[in-house]
Amino acid sequence: MSTRSAESVLTLESIDKTYEGSGKPALDRVSFSVAPGEFFSILGPSGSGKTTILRIIAGFETPDRGRVTMDGVAMNDVPPNRRDVRTVFQSYALFPHLTVRDNVAYPLRMAGEGKTARRNKAEEALALVEMSPYADRLPHQLSGGQRQRVALARAVVSRPKILLLDEPLGALDLRLRQQMQHTLVLLQKELGIAFVYVTHDQGEALSMSDRVAVMRDGRVAQLATPRELYFEPQSEFVSQFVGRSNLVPIQFEPAGADFVATMEGTRLPALTSDRSGPARMALRFESVRISPRNGAAGPPSSLPGTVEDVLFLGTNCEVNVRCGGVSLIGSIPAERDTTLAIGQPVHVAFDLSGTQVFYD
Repeated sequence: MSTRSAESVLTLESIDKTYEGSGKPALDRVSFSVAPGEFFSILGPSGSGKTTILRIIAGFETPDRGRVTMDGVAMNDVPPNRRDVRTVFQSYALFPHLTVRDNVAYPLRMAGEGKTARRNKAEEALALVEMSPYADRLPHQLSGGQRQRVALARAVVSRPKILLLDEPLGALDLRLRQQMQHTLVLLQKELGIAFVYVTHDQGEALSMSDRVAVMRDGRVAQLATPRELYFEPQSEFVSQFVGRSNLVPIQFEPAGADFVATMEGTRLPALTSDRSGPARMALRFESVRISPRNGAAGPPSSLPGTVEDVLFLGTNCEVNVRCGGVSLIGSIPAERDTTLAIGQPVHVAFDLSGTQVFYD
């Protein structure tokens, strides 16, 4: 697993952290590097260690073992206020009695910059997040999305080398979250500074990041580009957590020089292996093809099934089909007139080109 240790703005080397009274480590041998100008996301479920990593980078926590370096300089003993890092939190943390402009200028004021320089830099930062017209308002006069933009402007006003973002979109509704994703990507490209973004939302991580570290139980389960994570997951956990997959049992049986997969007694000639025996197949929802049976023969290597449930999601429907002893979910385009109903007999075929197979 490459960690880009050369020419990195940030490197974590074998970081361990166990909190007092805890029976298991919050972080266990975590290592990765972040390149200058990279959008790097840390993705994982609650309790996987994401926020602990961010707090160690910021200097709010000290690792039990391991080393944090920035531009090659060890940071373990450097206090937070002396690290060239800024953090954006989910809670915004704006001063209610200060105007938007003064909130943004506050870090510069603490650094001792003059009033004119502070005002100019604050105006520039507000322009970056399209908040200039609101410079004289107080935080309570803004919407949640606007307050988040102000928090971003305050974090970047001093042009840190690294911006840490701790689930900054979690308090926003769906429309605002999607809007802010575009804002963050454009802002990061405009500034050219490294973003380290913590989230439990795989959609956010995949859509915005150059690379993603997927966390599980305090360890890096996989570090890769979004496309690699989605199409080439290295474990069952990653295949289930990143995107949506069916994980179904299969059996590889002899077929000439190779072994061919079978599922529920149906041979899948497109899926072969160099070993025999049981395995599990991770099959993305969009790789499942569902068509009405209507008394006709099904496509080659298809399974007969019965629709158990249909979820209408707007642009698509998720259809849960029972095929003998397994249930399979397929994602199909939604139509104005629903073509599949509960209890309907169907054929289930598969696009196996991106399938991942896991063995015991």
